Amino acid sequence: MSPAVKRTVEARFVKLLFHKQEHRGMRLIEHETRCVRSGEIHEIVTTTHREAGSGDPIDRVGFLGFAEMCCGGIIERGDPVEIAGQVIGTVLGFDECHYPNHYNILIAVEETLTADDLGLTVEAGIRFGAQESG
Repeated sequence: MSPAVKRTVEARFVKLLFHKQEHRGMRLIEHETRCVRSGEIHEIVTTTHREAGSGDPIDRVGFLGFAEMCCGGIIERGDPVEIAGQVIGTVLGFDECHYPNHYNILIAVEETLTADDLGLTVEAGIRFGAQESG
C-alpha cells in the first residue's frame, strides 16, 4: 500500500437536520477541492445526483446537519465519507450559495439521507478522505 497523500479531515456534528427536498436548486462550483480550517462549520448534504459536474443543478437532497472541522485539511471530489465506521458515499463537490458563512459539502449517495436515517447525534463524527488502514 502506498502512503497517504493527504490528511483525513475529521469533523463533529454540531447541529442535525432532518429534511429532504426534491427541487433545492444548488449548483456545483467549478472547484473540486476546498481547503478547510480547524473550527470552521460547514453544512453536510447528501444527493443522488452522482454524476453531476461543475455548474450542474443539484435538486434531490437530504440534509445531515452542520459539522465543525476538527483539523485543517483538504476536502476533494471523490473523497470517501465515513460516519460511524461506515463509508456512506463520496464527496461530489461544493455549493457556495451561503458562502462565506459556510459551504454545502455535497455527498453522492445511493439514496438521500438525513440525520434521522443514520441515527446521528450531536457530536457524532464524520471523516472525509479516510485512508485504509494497513
